[in-house]
Parts: sequence; C-alpha cells; structure tokens
Amino acid sequence: MIRTCYDPEIPVNIYDLGLIYAIDVSPERAVHVKMSLTSPACPVAGSLPGMVQAKIATLPDVTAAKVELVWDPPWTQERLSEAARLQLGLD
Repeated sequence: MIRTCYDPEIPVNIYDLGLIYAIDVSPERAVHVKMSLTSPACPVAGSLPGMVQAKIATLPDVTAAKVELVWDPPWTQERLSEAARLQLGLD
C-alpha cells in the first residue's frame, strides 16, 4: 500500500525513495510507520504522512495506523532503491 504513495515532486513512490524508515505491526495488527521527507521544507510535509496513514488504515485486518514523521537520520539519495535510481536516471 505504501508503494501507491508518491512524492508529488518526484515520480517515484515513497518506499523506493527511501522515505520509509520502519514499519512495525503489533500482534493486534496495529501498524506504526516511521517515515521522513526529502527535506524539512517539503511542501507536502503537512499532508503526505496523513495520506500514508489513511491508505494503511484501509488494509484488511489493520486495526490502527499511525505514521510518525522523523528527521533522524536525515534522508539522503543513498536511501534510494535501485529501481528509483534507474527511474531517476542516477545509475
């Protein structure tokens, strides 16, 4: 589901961008995601985490969804997946 979320300025999903730092699922099927953004000044800082949270909450059997925005460690291009690097022409 996270791969259906895109940064509006970069045509790559947020998972392959390396913005997802952790996904934890409790025994009760509550999902907690730690994610970052490419920059603290990102124009979707106020909306993208909520969009991710809403999409996760729609999954069958998920009892709760929480997305936490984190800035440590800072995001760098080194977090890009191989697919993202190819898509962005960085390899």
